[in-house]
Amino acid sequence: MRNMERIPRLAAVGDNCMDVYDQTGEAFPGGNPVNVAVYTLRLGGAASYTGVVGSDPYGALMREAVAGKGVDVSHLRTEPGATAVSHVELVDGDRVFGDYDEGVMEHFRMTDEDLDFLAGHDLVVSGLWGHTGPDLHKLKARGAAVAFDCADKLWDPRVEEAIPYVDYAFFSLDGETEEVQAFLKDAYAKGPKLVVATRGERGSMAFDGERFYAYGIVPCTVVDTMGAGDSFIAGFLYGLLRGMPIPECMAQGAQCSSVTLGYSGAW
Repeated sequence: MRNMERIPRLAAVGDNCMDVYDQTGEAFPGGNPVNVAVYTLRLGGAASYTGVVGSDPYGALMREAVAGKGVDVSHLRTEPGATAVSHVELVDGDRVFGDYDEGVMEHFRMTDEDLDFLAGHDLVVSGLWGHTGPDLHKLKARGAAVAFDCADKLWDPRVEEAIPYVDYAFFSLDGETEEVQAFLKDAYAKGPKLVVATRGERGSMAFDGERFYAYGIVPCTVVDTMGAGDSFIAGFLYGLLRGMPIPECMAQGAQCSSVTLGYSGAW
């Protein structure tokens, strides 16, 4: 009998939102952990999404779209109110965020049932706007491995609260190589076993406490940068779950990102 490789299971938890492009009137489902879950499916893995949507049409669209990609939405709750909306403008192919209406996401918190469910996965991924930071210690107490997207909020109190309970921390960093290395060293000292910086056209850098790793980009035609960072994270984490060495994880993240850059919307 052929030996079947086990499919890694990733749990995404936290924010979701409709990305509304005011110039065109188009609206796309998205949100950092949602995107990572969808991209994980695209890579061949399995993923769930835990969060909350509103009782409005956007909430129904979000649930239908995410489930339609094959993501487990058994822990996606619907509550009375509005689904979160990010207003987006495209400027030379780069997305510029405007107003963010958080809706029912404002009061999202992981329940004990959520925590037990999430801890049953190989890896839990969340991010800065997901309202999960105050309860990450409960996930760690359940033995969960945690990845967290800190975005470009380098000194945000929410990052400081979360990072001691994070195994894999991701940042979006501008700056010269020496500056990025100094920042990653500082972030590593706060608890993670691996810290990663995405640097736009400069590629990415990772630090595991012993050495730095650097990787460039996969050249592509940029249509829309929405979801590019999230797809890098998904590719990187999927590589980790499959036992790839760090440089290969970085390469897979870059490849996954290049696919996302080639079309409009996150997915």
